[in-house]
Amino acid sequence: MERLANRVILLWGWRRALLAIASGAFAALALPPVSFVAALFVSFPLLVWLMDGLSTAPGSGFLARSRSTILIGWLFGFGYFVAGLWWLGSALLVEADEYAWALPLAVLGLPAVLAIFYGLATWIAGLFWSDGFGRLTALALGFGLAEWLRSFVLTGFPWNAIGYGVMPIPLMMQTDQVIGLFGVSALAVFVAAAPALLGTRRGMLTGLALALALACAHLGYGAYRLSDAPPLGAAAEAGPSEAGDISVRIVQPVIDQAQKMDINDRVAVFQEHLDLTALPPRQGQRRPDIIIWPETSVPFILTQYRDALVRIADVLQDGQILLAGVVRTEDGPPGEPPRYYNSVYAIDSQGQILAAADKVHLTPFGEYLPFESIFNALGIGNIVNVPGGFTAGAGHALLTLPGGQTFYPLICYEAIFPDEIEPSSASVSALLNITNDAWFGNTPGPYQHFLQSRLRAVETGRSLIRGANNGISAYVDPYGRIVSKINLDDKAVLDSTLGRFPVSKWDNYTRNNNFWLIISTLLVIAIVSRLGPKLHLN
Repeated sequence: MERLANRVILLWGWRRALLAIASGAFAALALPPVSFVAALFVSFPLLVWLMDGLSTAPGSGFLARSRSTILIGWLFGFGYFVAGLWWLGSALLVEADEYAWALPLAVLGLPAVLAIFYGLATWIAGLFWSDGFGRLTALALGFGLAEWLRSFVLTGFPWNAIGYGVMPIPLMMQTDQVIGLFGVSALAVFVAAAPALLGTRRGMLTGLALALALACAHLGYGAYRLSDAPPLGAAAEAGPSEAGDISVRIVQPVIDQAQKMDINDRVAVFQEHLDLTALPPRQGQRRPDIIIWPETSVPFILTQYRDALVRIADVLQDGQILLAGVVRTEDGPPGEPPRYYNSVYAIDSQGQILAAADKVHLTPFGEYLPFESIFNALGIGNIVNVPGGFTAGAGHALLTLPGGQTFYPLICYEAIFPDEIEPSSASVSALLNITNDAWFGNTPGPYQHFLQSRLRAVETGRSLIRGANNGISAYVDPYGRIVSKINLDDKAVLDSTLGRFPVSKWDNYTRNNNFWLIISTLLVIAIVSRLGPKLHLN
């Protein structure tokens, strides 16, 4: 191991750059659908040794060191994000004649921008770089802050944060409820980087012991919380159940995105949803009380077609409620075009719209165009062709149904933002995530999106009902366990019963406080290791 570390430390020029990119790309194997957690324990030690090599470079003043540390982190990040996000180009191929030219922007341009955050992470780490295990705390500090910044700078894009790579299964998800995604990300970097100490020996015993303790705490808390959980699926089957239990049907129609956008296929698309809704429950099971249609499932402005509401009423049985993804419109100010919203409607068996909730956090370049005048001048527009783009909702609105059930809607992209999801009271029955991952085909995208949605259930302590046009539709309990699901590319309906669980004592405020406690601790150790007495054992 020492020989390998020395070879990496002494690398220079294009070899160093190539290894940095390859290390980042290898780290992406920890993400779904591969979920090879051990990849992080290879990539981050290599990054530590690459950083060690920079610290020993001759003639390295502050500016030169800064450029070097930023570049090595940027290269690592570029490899990570290209390998983890290449599938975004699939959305541009839905209308290839119009958007194929932009493939390099999606596959290489966005990773190049996101990699700046990892360049910032290694720059912060470089400020406190030392010889012992303290340099691992510096690296964890940098990545923790970078992932936090990535969640809100320029509207935010926390997709594939490092923490997701160490939370592939429920046993490894529960820590997220206590310290949040960014706290998990920071500590994951420290633990994953710890094998680097085997190659340099300085601070090895202390660093490895601390990393082992953190890993055991991560797994131990997961085992403790799951040991107190009810049996998986105890309330999952939509059969005879206690009074007050709610049966939910999720409809996954698997409609090709090109077909959804073809004006000539809109009637057929709408009929497909109606036909799946009307399917009888399996023998011995109760009829669903609530039916879920995915994001933008209705391929036209529903309120402009009264006969469509009548068709829905004909399919629904008395007392049933449909929660459907729609495009909602309202008049704009005088002289301005109508406003369009990506929304969800609650529709009863009489065809009446009972409630609506709008998407608040829109997808850039998909639903709205940032810096619109600049991009329009370059001939770049939204992928979704809505005049003027979508309008963001004023705030997250709960969907309260006649039976008293209350759902917290998360429309597609909104499910990736942990700090924006806060059920307002104990009365929230479940999170409702409707999405349309058909844009990305059979790629890692739908699997990554599903994992991120599952973590929102763990954080909030609420069950998650997830309905996708094509993606992964599922019912997930507050422990992140998949009670039942429909796989990618499977056209089906899923009937489950919404279980009742104790309300979590953890909230975003507590998680954020714990995150900053972790950051403060890492900062103190990094400073002391840099400037104070050595904390490692020789």
